[in-house]
Amino acid sequence: MLVVMAIVALALVLTSSFLLYLHITNHESEMLERTTVLSTSIGRHAQQNIILGNPDSEANYMRILEESELVLNAHIYRVEENDELSFFASYNRSGQAAVQPMYHRIEELNTAKFIDNSFVETITPILDSGIIVGYAFVRVDARDLKQKQVKAVFMVTGVIFGVLCICFFITLKVQRMLTAPIKDLVDVVQIIAQKKDYSQRAKHTSVRELDHLIRAFNTMISRIQEHVQRQEEVEHEYRDLAANLEETVNQRTQALKEANAELIQTLEKLHQFQRQMVENEKMASLGDMVAGVAHEVNTPIGLGVTASTMMLDRLAKIKEDFENKTLKASSLEKFIGESEENLNIIYRNLNRSAELISSFKQVAVDQSTETDRIFMFRQLMDEVLLSLRPRLKSVNHQIHIECPAELKVESKAGPINQIMINLIMNSLIHGFEEKSNGNVYIEAKISDNSTLEIDYRDDGKGIPENIRTRIFDPFVTTKRGQGGSGLGMHLVYNLVTQALNGNISVASNEGNGVEFKITFPVKILE
Repeated sequence: MLVVMAIVALALVLTSSFLLYLHITNHESEMLERTTVLSTSIGRHAQQNIILGNPDSEANYMRILEESELVLNAHIYRVEENDELSFFASYNRSGQAAVQPMYHRIEELNTAKFIDNSFVETITPILDSGIIVGYAFVRVDARDLKQKQVKAVFMVTGVIFGVLCICFFITLKVQRMLTAPIKDLVDVVQIIAQKKDYSQRAKHTSVRELDHLIRAFNTMISRIQEHVQRQEEVEHEYRDLAANLEETVNQRTQALKEANAELIQTLEKLHQFQRQMVENEKMASLGDMVAGVAHEVNTPIGLGVTASTMMLDRLAKIKEDFENKTLKASSLEKFIGESEENLNIIYRNLNRSAELISSFKQVAVDQSTETDRIFMFRQLMDEVLLSLRPRLKSVNHQIHIECPAELKVESKAGPINQIMINLIMNSLIHGFEEKSNGNVYIEAKISDNSTLEIDYRDDGKGIPENIRTRIFDPFVTTKRGQGGSGLGMHLVYNLVTQALNGNISVASNEGNGVEFKITFPVKILE
């Protein structure tokens, strides 16, 4: 009943308010429009008198405004040659006090406006060939409009109250008509619930919907009564079978134990095989890195050997000339210049080889151990990219790293190293398979003072829905039979969750790249 009343009241209030608002708005708009029309009409008639300089004629004409009950005051202002305004003619309704010239309100009243809910005022320009020669001011009485609006509000309020009263009495009557059969139905339900007497039936009613409900309820009780009777018969049969049931249960329990033991043994073998495959994946990744770094180191060492061999040849020639006493100053100068050049070549290439070997040594040590160490995160990323350089220099893909240069943490560098290598290689092999110029973005930042967040994303082809939902499961790959083991992302998941005690999530739509969010606790160092 309260809901019905609330809905009716809300509907009435909203509808009446909307209609009242439209009524008031229309009346106000009509009043503003009439005022503007009056001002424009007065201005058009005053145009000729202003040009001829005949204020008396205009004042006589304006007396016809007595026929309008709305106009209280009207002024005509003239624009002089020095652009100053002068009072030209006026009209004041009988018994209405005159008003001061409104020179200072010309821009304010360029459109009709209500003033203190009592008047409507407006000033319109008087034009002659596009030139303003004067202005017409009109003040209209709006008090009668406001009284009509207040009367309309009271009338609408009374109608709403009367309709709500009628609705209340109708709703009360309907409520009593509906609740009586429902109460009888509740009494029958209580008797059945307390005494388990399924022979009870509810009485029919004249309300069609409730009568359908009562008929359905009586049918349901009849079926329950039949079901109870059948259940009692079945219970007698169950008692006869109870003697043989225990022996059957024991036999099946024993068979289930044997099956569980066999399943547990198989699961242990599977886990052992999975761990072995993960280790093989790690070692394979390290082996690829070894081959790449070896190839990268071979170039500067070869250049150093070539430069040193050339220097030995030049030194033997200088020695021969010195022993034969045929050494010339120009030859010695040339030898010194070539020696400096060759030594610089040897130094640069040996230094490059040392950097590569040092970086590879640090990466290899990190991947083979899971102990904490202190490192600069940006430097760790540079070492990862340096170890991947043999693979990266053969493609046009770009890797962008956004990380504070002063970010210094204490954590397990090995798992982080292995995670980033696997993610980058996944992008190169899978994400950019059909793309020649891909981009990888790696962003690292600290949140909550003790958590490192790594946001890894690329603009590759993304991950299909059927693969994304189980990407961290073992042996899930799109390169089955093409060299893919399906353990790369499983290894990443294990390293994040177990070695780093963190979390990893993936978001991807096919064709829109992939994004991994990795968070794990670290110790921040200044």
